[in-house]
Amino acid sequence: MIVGAATLATAQAQPPTADATSKRFVAGTPLKQQPNVKTYGGFRFAESVSYDAERDLYVAVNAGMAQDVVPNDGYVSLVNPDGTAHTLKWIGVNRNGLTLNHPLGSDIANGMLYVVDIDTVRWFDIKTGEPKGATPVAGATRFNDLEVAADGTIYTTQTGTTDPASWRVYKITPKGEASMLISGAPLNLPNGIALDPKGNIVVVNVGNNAVLTFSSDGKLLTTEESTDPGNDGLVVLADGTKYVSSVRLGTVARIRPGQKAERIADGIPTAASMTYDSKRNRLVIPMNDWNAITIVELGK
Repeated sequence: MIVGAATLATAQAQPPTADATSKRFVAGTPLKQQPNVKTYGGFRFAESVSYDAERDLYVAVNAGMAQDVVPNDGYVSLVNPDGTAHTLKWIGVNRNGLTLNHPLGSDIANGMLYVVDIDTVRWFDIKTGEPKGATPVAGATRFNDLEVAADGTIYTTQTGTTDPASWRVYKITPKGEASMLISGAPLNLPNGIALDPKGNIVVVNVGNNAVLTFSSDGKLLTTEESTDPGNDGLVVLADGTKYVSSVRLGTVARIRPGQKAERIADGIPTAASMTYDSKRNRLVIPMNDWNAITIVELGK
């Protein structure tokens, strides 16, 4: 015990120099770890996660500090499938002209990572992280989630306030033309959005437990009910099965086609905009200000 105490004291008295640390750990590059070392975390209000199937990595979008504290602080992390950190800051390690204020929802499509950033949709090259474009939307206040169709059409939700007129779904064409597609009830603080196998638009509400399916022109087609209200995350599988996470109650529900919702997981604080790992048949769920990610194995 005496030898151990002396060794610890020596180590504390001679910390590594800043120069030595900077040479070993280069911001924006993957961590080089030994088999007996695992680094977790790296999140600051991770609102959404998307699965990059090509690289087999989880792409975690972090809002960063609040705008009134540190403006333009959003960043994107890369996470290994075992939950360890791959790259703590992949996008946003430095600004160098980058604008990423307070990103929330995300989607990977057509070789791009799309994110909503207050009143703007931005997209980045999924391989390099290089900014590739942005579309600001006049009249939008704060986007929450988005989904991108195969043809490049973007659908995004605005959760809004207690005023039903602020509950909206926007559509942005591949040419960058934005319009309000849906407004007011049956939306009720709309949050998660996804496309079903038929190309219809599915939306979940924070304000109740409704799971709404609209046609591409905004017509309500069906209304289903999740097990709980306060919903945020939404995943729709190829067979039409829906998974819904409640950010307020910390639960996950499954709705199989033609069946009632069933709760499959709980105890997940602030379960936000999740993704589906098709290789491992699991949900990957960011936990907002708990600064963590939860993995839910779906089994057979």
